[in-house]
Amino acid sequence: MRPCSTVMHLLLRCMRGCGRHSRSRMPRRLRQPVSYIKLIFKSLYFNSLTNSEVVLDCILEPVFWTVEVVTRWFGMVFVFLVVALTSSVVFIAYFCLLPLVLQTYSLGWMMWHICYGNWILVMIVFHYYKATNTPPGYPPKMKNEVPFVSFCKKCVIPKPARSHHCGICKTCILKMDHHCPWLNNCVGHYNHRYFFSFCVFLTLGCMYCSISGRNLFIDAYNAIDEISQPPYTYKDRMFHKSVIYMWVLTSTVSVALGALTLWHAVLITRGETSIERHINNKEAKRLAKRGKVYRNPFNYGKLNNWKVFFGVEKRSHWLTRVLLPSGHTPYGDGLTWDIYPLKKDMMPV
Repeated sequence: MRPCSTVMHLLLRCMRGCGRHSRSRMPRRLRQPVSYIKLIFKSLYFNSLTNSEVVLDCILEPVFWTVEVVTRWFGMVFVFLVVALTSSVVFIAYFCLLPLVLQTYSLGWMMWHICYGNWILVMIVFHYYKATNTPPGYPPKMKNEVPFVSFCKKCVIPKPARSHHCGICKTCILKMDHHCPWLNNCVGHYNHRYFFSFCVFLTLGCMYCSISGRNLFIDAYNAIDEISQPPYTYKDRMFHKSVIYMWVLTSTVSVALGALTLWHAVLITRGETSIERHINNKEAKRLAKRGKVYRNPFNYGKLNNWKVFFGVEKRSHWLTRVLLPSGHTPYGDGLTWDIYPLKKDMMPV
């Protein structure tokens, strides 16, 4: 038996023993409330769903509640930080580094930096705007014929496959991946692609600034670190500090966000979300004890998973829907997942 079950048995045995000795001496008017208290206590134990995990969730419920409240109230603060930090890097790049590029680089390198930098900036702004303003998708709250796999006790509505309840948004989300405080929005069926693309292009942009600004960072750091500094003007000192600030920020973000982006890329390759990753691991372990192998029903093959995720239907879509801004909707409605008729290659792309 589980540890919590053993403790409950011991407590009940003690209460039962004490009750036998004191029942004869207890006033009749107290017997009913005492019996009622015992019944409540027993109801906590005589429940097939009660186990150590449920007890642990109850103990940690105040912690979960605190995190949900903080995330809900500070969502706009996180969004402001993303916009402010990104804008500061763009400002430094345009007003500090771009004039230097125009003066020192050849025409070919100058055109490459201008085209690549502006393309990355457009992709970052577009996908962040779409990720924050696109609803992730919600199950219908009225009675319908959509098949469901479970029932949400908080929303009191049926939950379709891959749907989960978000405690911060206070509603169920279609194909929920997680609630992102940096978006102040849930990542679900309709904005999952925008979120991932934003992470990819922001990582590429930070890596671009970090690599291309490495020599400038070294020069600026040495200029500030020198004991006998030459007579730098206020403009020169601000330029050095701006370069150091940009390089440290972009390098840090490229490492941290790059790791997160790689993790989500692995999940997309496997055809699962962050929540489904934990669920599938538990299910795989449960079936492994029975000598069976768990197979993810939403895994259509590595390449097909990427095609489904990006909405690629023909070769040109890799350009128009992946490498360029595109507001197309994802496959399906997020309610049913039998819309992909082929387990083989969906299309010769």
